[in-house]
Amino acid sequence: MFNLTYAFAEGNKDLRDILGGKGANLSEMTNLGLPVPQGFVVSTVACRAYLKAHELTDDLVTEIRSRVSDLETVTGKTFGHGADPLLVSVRSGAKFSMPGMMDTILNLGLNDVTVQRVAQRTENLAFAYGSYRRLIQMFGNVVFEIDIKDFNEASHKVENVRGYGSANFTRQDWLLVIEQYKQVFQAQAGQEFPQDVYDQLFIAVEAVFKSWDNDRAKVYRQLHNIPDDLGTAVNIQQMVFGNYSKDSGTGVMFTRNPATGAPGLFGEYLSQAQGEDIVSGARTPDPIANLEASKPQVYQQLKTIAEKLEKHYQDMQDVEFTVEDNHLYMLQTRNGKRTPNAAVNIAYDLYEEKLISAQEMISRIEPGMIEQLLHPSFLASDLAKHDSIASGLPASPGAATGEVIFTAQGAKVAAEKGHHVVLLRNETSPEDIVGMTVSEAVVTSRGGMTSHAAVVARGMGTCCVVGCQDLQVDEAGAVAHYAGGVLKEGDIISVDGTNGKIYLGTIKTTAGSVSDKLNKILAVCDKYARLQVFGNGETVKDIREAIVKGARGIGLARTEHMFFQPDRLKAMRQLILAENDADITSTLAYIKGEQKGDFVAMFETLLDKPCTIRLLDPPLHEFLPTKEADLQQLAQSIHKDYNWVAAKAAALREVNPMLGLRGVRLAVTLPQIYQMQVEAIIEAAILVSEAHQVNIIPEIMIPLIGVTPELEMAKKLCVDAAEGIFEKTGKRLDYKVGTMIEMPRACLIADELAQDADFFSFGTNDLTQLTFGYSRDDAHKFLPTYLEDHLLPNDPFQVLDTKGVGALMNMAATKGKAANPKLKVGVCGEVGGNAESIEFINTLPVDYVSCSPFRVPQARLICAQTQLRQEAEKNGVEYKASSVTA
Repeated sequence: MFNLTYAFAEGNKDLRDILGGKGANLSEMTNLGLPVPQGFVVSTVACRAYLKAHELTDDLVTEIRSRVSDLETVTGKTFGHGADPLLVSVRSGAKFSMPGMMDTILNLGLNDVTVQRVAQRTENLAFAYGSYRRLIQMFGNVVFEIDIKDFNEASHKVENVRGYGSANFTRQDWLLVIEQYKQVFQAQAGQEFPQDVYDQLFIAVEAVFKSWDNDRAKVYRQLHNIPDDLGTAVNIQQMVFGNYSKDSGTGVMFTRNPATGAPGLFGEYLSQAQGEDIVSGARTPDPIANLEASKPQVYQQLKTIAEKLEKHYQDMQDVEFTVEDNHLYMLQTRNGKRTPNAAVNIAYDLYEEKLISAQEMISRIEPGMIEQLLHPSFLASDLAKHDSIASGLPASPGAATGEVIFTAQGAKVAAEKGHHVVLLRNETSPEDIVGMTVSEAVVTSRGGMTSHAAVVARGMGTCCVVGCQDLQVDEAGAVAHYAGGVLKEGDIISVDGTNGKIYLGTIKTTAGSVSDKLNKILAVCDKYARLQVFGNGETVKDIREAIVKGARGIGLARTEHMFFQPDRLKAMRQLILAENDADITSTLAYIKGEQKGDFVAMFETLLDKPCTIRLLDPPLHEFLPTKEADLQQLAQSIHKDYNWVAAKAAALREVNPMLGLRGVRLAVTLPQIYQMQVEAIIEAAILVSEAHQVNIIPEIMIPLIGVTPELEMAKKLCVDAAEGIFEKTGKRLDYKVGTMIEMPRACLIADELAQDADFFSFGTNDLTQLTFGYSRDDAHKFLPTYLEDHLLPNDPFQVLDTKGVGALMNMAATKGKAANPKLKVGVCGEVGGNAESIEFINTLPVDYVSCSPFRVPQARLICAQTQLRQEAEKNGVEYKASSVTA
């Protein structure tokens, strides 16, 4: 009969598309026998129909009336009349959690008549009329966008006239407050507050549907990649009241700590309050642990329910509950948002507890979480020089510095000017989402770990401190007072979201590290991944960092980066400007000694792990200065005439250097350079192999090959140099010679190249540059416009172009392996650490990806997730990616 609405008992957790996350989970808790107030769900199907027609259909109105009648029967209460009136909440609930982004109305069903019935039944004027006042205010704010401050001013007027607060109001006082509220409502809404409870209900349902398209919801969906066409469900549920008596209250709890992942109840409870009070941050709540002493039976019941929910959902749960006169009611459960550190710890712990499989554990971690885990923290030595001026609750970890800004719009404007911003507020509201997204950190003087600021900041991975009561924030005056001083707009502060402290000025930061549990998860990832992950690096520091982060070896060591130390740069310049063979020979001897030292240090760090060393690649003119003063200094240092040096430098300068004398072309014109480098590599490998009793197999990579004779010539040069060392030393080791595939023509003749190559390594930056005809040094001038105008889906230097560049890579790898089955193929451009790119690369006959050390952990995770996802799709099985954004 019903297809637009569903009673809780008719739904389950698998109907998220239709019931939304909240409705599906309320249904599931109902079916589990938990104490859930009765209610029903208006489906997302109805929402999508409304957003097209802009009105509630007759069928939906009829169904809602029928559902309310059923609710009256179940609860024994009546909607809009009777001695015991039925009051309901109307809440949004999309498929994906969007905390605070859409609208809620509580206490619906109160009017001038039913409020008297509630007052008589409860014998509590403050409860009955306070709830009615709250309804008028929420209804006015949500439906007609009336500023809450206008209602609050009306209440304050009565308090000022009476000379006492609402706790002492008489019936006449409350009637006056309600009258004042209704006057505010009528003045700004242009109509009287509706007394017909069904009018209230239908208007509220429409308001929730409309809130799907409000500005803050759109921004949130864009930020979290949530589709715009899903719509929201509406949950209509019997009200239970945390503000009913001193034995009532409301709370939000997590089954594990959302900041650290530690097991055990974590959350907050606020006595004599409704849910909006705790979420808004208007009042600072007590820790949930306090309930164990004040309400031990309720606490134990919560603990039992928390354990049941976590085992049932096999994940950490975020639970909302209300206690009405010592009776516990469950209002919501969902997979809790958590910090990246907590996500890692929870996933691994659940795996260890055998609640989830290894594959599920891997799917629970998002690549962005690992990136955030490596967020900076304050450098201990610099931090020791600063005293904190305030502290609060550490809502979202990290360390950030920026200018204090007091409004979301101000933060947006400052960020657009290139400033680093810290948004400082009493508390944030959903309207602040635009400012929060551009801020380095968020600080609030009020609220707890489950307030809006805390939840949204954690979801964005933004450093956040809440409940910072040491700060008295005057948003209108754009100042904040603390003991001993004042913060003004534009002042620089540093925020530590890990320990909740605020500091004056700028503090130096250091990168984060990979935790023990993350390392264990990544070790499991390596077992499921087809692609291996290597690191790019040429210094001992880079190499060590890559290996510590789990790289199987070094996929790209750029030798040109070794030449820019002052003494070496001078020698390289002498080589380039040498006038005779004697000068060339003596200079090369010095450079070879320096290079050999570099390679020894690299091999000693890697030992038997593979290392691919690219021979010199950039144009020679890059080693020469361009300014007159620098050229004069160079001429003096090498005892040459300035005019001759300047003329030589000018002659080497190229119109289009990236297409000029570089890469293998250097081997053709100056073969001594490549010969020197190969000798240094082989001598270093022999030295370290003997000293450490390991089998080092150097991989020598020749860049920018375009025609087969180039590779044949360059390989012979390498082989001759290596054989010369073997003959000279009487010692021998295995080595490999391969090429970097970065020319479109190389892709076309890959089968020919594979005859002489032991490996291919795709240099995606140059391959992209040459395929598109975009200069990678100048593309920033036009690519932003291309992206804005949707001429390109992504920056092709950041995300692999699968249709063009990807097609060339597929051709080259396939042809190469067909011609040489032992050919090893890798990708060493930075797209090797990009999720979208790896998704495609994993479909190619490629053996490994190589990326910067910082991105190695993320790439290891992506490679495993990609393989598991593609295997699942191949077998027709749904792959469950993480549903929690941290």
